[in-house]
Formats: sequence, structure tokens, C-alpha cells
Amino acid sequence: MPNSTRPAPWMVILAFGLVYLFWGATYTAIDVAVEHIPPALMCALRFLIAGTVMLAYCGLRGQQIRFPPRQLGHLAVVGILLLMGGNLTLSFAEEYLPSGLSALLLAGTPLWFLVLDSLLLGDHHISRRGLAGLGLGIVGTAVLIWPQLISTTRLGNKDLWFSLALLGGSISWALGSVLSKRWQSGAPSFAATAWQMIFAGLANFVYAFFAGDLSRVVWTPRGVGAVCYLIICGSWVGYTAYIWLLAHVPTAKVSTYAYVNPVVAVFLGWLVLHERVDAYILAGSVIVIAAVALVTSAKVKTRMVAEPMPAVEAAGD
Repeated sequence: MPNSTRPAPWMVILAFGLVYLFWGATYTAIDVAVEHIPPALMCALRFLIAGTVMLAYCGLRGQQIRFPPRQLGHLAVVGILLLMGGNLTLSFAEEYLPSGLSALLLAGTPLWFLVLDSLLLGDHHISRRGLAGLGLGIVGTAVLIWPQLISTTRLGNKDLWFSLALLGGSISWALGSVLSKRWQSGAPSFAATAWQMIFAGLANFVYAFFAGDLSRVVWTPRGVGAVCYLIICGSWVGYTAYIWLLAHVPTAKVSTYAYVNPVVAVFLGWLVLHERVDAYILAGSVIVIAAVALVTSAKVKTRMVAEPMPAVEAAGD
């Protein structure tokens, strides 16, 4: 739940800027990292290193790093849904899909926010504007994957399956975000975020071990550099800012990152990785981003509830 104490406007603006820019560039970094480092091992290294360093930092500063078993369970569930269900799926997909297209397919995540926020938090209904945004988002996604839908080649079919897997990853990310909001009683601590990363890193490492990733990895300066960027800018800075925003800003507003990140990702994919930007990507991106903007630009309403807890803010007409 959002904290009752409102943060300074400059802190909110800074946090949004970090999430917008740093996370937009992570799509390019992931594409580079998985060239020679298997996705599960890459995610395990990224989150285990980031989480362990963060937790050690909290311990050295005398902050609380021990939590009750129930809270640790919540942190494990949220971390695995966000950083394994969401990020591992993306990392696998980027072995076959351009980073810009992957980012655009995940741009519909706020639409799942809307549905899951309504079902799990139950403090608002899906408005007419929200339903229109959902419908438009489905149309945009269909345009983006249309070349894979009509392709008869083996590569086209594989691209299609990974495109659909990304939709599942976006649902996992949205579910983890909504559960984080539901279980959070105040501003999240740095240590709690670190535990989420550690749990996700351990889960990814178990997967990587049984998948034989340790025997297939090739260490290169380019790949290691990409992982370092993901640890510092993606995990330490971007993810921490994202979790902080979930506790202070309505979910629908936090989810605006999903239509800024793809713009950054498509541009960097074209500039750095020389990815092709065709008519389907241009048309689909316009439709998906318009759908997300339609949902997240809705007025925010608060409904009073009987329980003695902060009201949940929701998008309405």
C-alpha cells in the first residue's frame, strides 16, 4: 500500500527518471549479455551479486536485515514473480527476438496491472476507459507479432512462441507488482528489496544448474560489461527506484514506465545493435503505447473501505 507520508516531488521525479532511462537501456544490455552467457545463469549472477551486496551494505549500516518467516515468504514470492517470471522470460526471448520488439511486447504490462489490481486488491472496477485500453492493447500486440503469425518457417514459429512467452512474463511481472503493493505496509526497506533479488537469484541459479548453463557459458569483456550494467543500473538503481515508487505512487502511474522504456529500447536497439524497425513495429508500437496511455491517464479515484488501512488508489473514467 502507498505510504501515508507523501515524498518530496523531486524524489518522485528522480525515481521515475531512473526507471525510465536505466530500465529502457537494460533491454539492450540483456541482448548483449545473452550472446554468450545463458539466460538463467546471467539472471542468477545479476541478482545474487546485486542482492548480496545490498544486504551487506544494510548490515554494515546497522539496518534491519532479519525478517519474520512470513515476510521472507512474501519477499520470495514477489522477487521470483518479478525477477524470474518476468526477467528470465525476457532474457530467453531476447536470444531470438530483437530487444526493441521485446520491449514493445512488454509495454502492455500496465494493462495486466489494471486487471490484477482490480481482482486482487478489489478497491476499484475496470472502467470503460480501462476496457477500451485493454482492447486496443490486444490489437497492438497482434500487429507486433503478425509477421510471426503468418510465417511458415521454423524460425518464425520459434519467434512466435517466444513472443507469446513474453506475454506470460508480463503477467508474472504485473502479479508480482500487485502482490508487493498488497503486502507492503509502508515504504519498502533497502534490505527487503535485497532479499527479493537474492531469492530470485537463487531460483535462477537452480534452474541454470539443472539446465547445464555452467558448461555452456563463454566469458567475454562485452558480456561481463553488460552484466555489470544490469547489476548497477538495472538492479541497484532501477529496481530499487521501482519498488520505492510502488509504495508512494498509485500503481497506474508507476506503470507508465512501460510506455517510456520501449521508446528508449527501440532507439538503442537501432543505434547500438542495428536492429530493423519495420512498419509492423512502428504501427504496433503506436497502438500499444496509445493503449497504455489511455489506461494510465485515467483519473485516480480513492474508495473508502471499512478496514483500518490506507485506501487503495485506482484508475477510473
